Amino acid sequence: MTLEIGQTVKVARLRDRVNQDVAGRLGQTGVVEGFKMTDGSGVGVVVKFDDSFTTWFFEDELKSQ
Repeated sequence: MTLEIGQTVKVARLRDRVNQDVAGRLGQTGVVEGFKMTDGSGVGVVVKFDDSFTTWFFEDELKSQ
């Protein structure tokens, strides 16, 4: 899947243990704000939600909407 900045995505799953703020985003939709290099595992996708909370996910954790 190729994601683009401005695209709406849904958080479909979480690979790792995360804090409660991020875990609460499972099933929610947000907008791709950008990309970031991860710790050698590839590229992370920065997602901003309606409440202005922003965090990153691995691409396979997201579904395009």
